[in-house]
Amino acid sequence: MLMITTNVIQDKEIVKYYGMVTGEVIIGANIFKDILAGVRDIVGGRSSTYERVISEARIQATDEMREQAEALGANAVIGIDIDYETVGQGGSMLMVTIAGTAVFYQ
Repeated sequence: MLMITTNVIQDKEIVKYYGMVTGEVIIGANIFKDILAGVRDIVGGRSSTYERVISEARIQATDEMREQAEALGANAVIGIDIDYETVGQGGSMLMVTIAGTAVFYQ
């Protein structure tokens, strides 16, 4: 399935619009990840632990959106937007939301 951030598919005709499809994932970071990330903040550098969690959440949300689009009969999702937010007490959880328009193109 084609998944793009633009609203058009170059050199293709969109013949049907199915509407908005979404994916949402909320992932909590456990205390050990927080401790390791805190140490990384002190000594500098990237936090591969958090980067991995963010990547996994994005992939899960994208998969959820793709499944919705496929269930509608779409062969592409256009106009994709991804947002990241912290939620929960003290921002202890990460929410990833993704949305786009399911379409069929030829």
